[in-house]
Parts: sequence; structure tokens; C-alpha cells
Amino acid sequence: MEARASIKNVPVAPRKARLVADLIRDRFVEDALNQLAFIHKSTSATIRKLIQSAVANAQHQDSTIDSSNLFIKRIFVDEGLTRKWIRPRARGMANRILRRRCHITVVLDEERDES
Repeated sequence: MEARASIKNVPVAPRKARLVADLIRDRFVEDALNQLAFIHKSTSATIRKLIQSAVANAQHQDSTIDSSNLFIKRIFVDEGLTRKWIRPRARGMANRILRRRCHITVVLDEERDES
């Protein structure tokens, strides 16, 4: 059984968020949450809350599910809105500033015993 959680328009560039997402992909939830607690990236707290939300969604769908058997089946970071503005510079020039945002989605699945 799959459980899903997503968050839209996180004020972090997708490239930076993918660095954290790649570290926890295909791991058990407990291991991922422990690793996220010690990562010094701005996205780690957001992804940690998102995984906890996905676990809560899984327990809401099926109350008999054991959270220790859940693992991160898929986590992906998509590009969101980009705020663009211009910063004036010397001699009549201008620099363009892009403030990127991202959408993060987590899909959890339960590991089944093959006995």
C-alpha cells in the first residue's frame, strides 16, 4: 500500500533540494529521519516534516500498518514558480535575479515479507 505526501512552492532551489532527496531515496523511514536530523541543509527540515506527513497518511489509510516497515519508494523534486526581478547596476546595466522554488513529493510503501 502506497502513501503519498507533497508540498508546493518550497522557497528552495530544486537543485539544492535534490541533493538532500538523493541521500534518503530507497531508505527505510526511520533511517531517513535520523539522517535528515543531522544534515545541515535548509531543505532537510522541510523534507523531514513531509516524510512524517506521509507516515501519518499511511496510518490514516490503514491503521494496522507498522511504520517500521515503511520505506521511501520514490521522492522527487520538481521545479516550481520562479520569481524574476531586475537589479540596477553601474553604467546603466542591469542584472536579472531568479528566485527559484520547488515542489517536493514523497511516496512511501510497505515492505512485504516474502515467506
